[in-house]
Amino acid sequence: MFKKKPFFIVFEGVEGCGKSFQSRKLKKNLSSKGIKSILTREPGGTRSAELIRKLILKDYFNKRGPEKFDKYTDTLLYLAARNEHIKFKIEPALKKKFIVICDRFTDSTLAYQVYGKKISRSFIDFNHKFILKGLKPNLTFVLKVTTKSSKSRLRKRKTKNRYDNFPESFYRKAQNSFLKIAKNRKDYFVLNSSNNDKNLEKKIFLIVQKALKIK
Repeated sequence: MFKKKPFFIVFEGVEGCGKSFQSRKLKKNLSSKGIKSILTREPGGTRSAELIRKLILKDYFNKRGPEKFDKYTDTLLYLAARNEHIKFKIEPALKKKFIVICDRFTDSTLAYQVYGKKISRSFIDFNHKFILKGLKPNLTFVLKVTTKSSKSRLRKRKTKNRYDNFPESFYRKAQNSFLKIAKNRKDYFVLNSSNNDKNLEKKIFLIVQKALKIK
């Protein structure tokens, strides 16, 4: 029988992997069992963090190269949004023993900023020491997707975000980074999301049920 307790679940993966879709499905499945959860995202999740998100997106679509943010400025904005998100949404929810489901978290920073943009890992770790204060997910789902499936989903999106138009080589590199991060870690589950169907939804929920001891 489920005993109410704080639990932090994160979905990671490249654009078009279906993480936003599956995170919504997980929330719905938990609700069907009478279990309340909070669904949030990064960057974003709070009013202030969403404002930072808009600033990052606006900069990305700025065609005037010399006026664009330096990559460290860009990274600091992501970290600022995370600080707001943790302090005003994630931590308060966990203190109330809610289940928090988050679309992206720290692994996206490693995959995109560290491995992708060559931001110093020590720079990220130093800032995370103060921002996270030891916070880490209980479960992380890394959704692995084929290039064909990812491209097909991105074409169907009505609203594009900053990473939807990157070259295939960037996505491949990012996905390999997520897989590298997840390797040999018991609290990580790498799942093929190329079909993104009911079977994947059931598989995710079974893993969560086991972790939370839900009957």
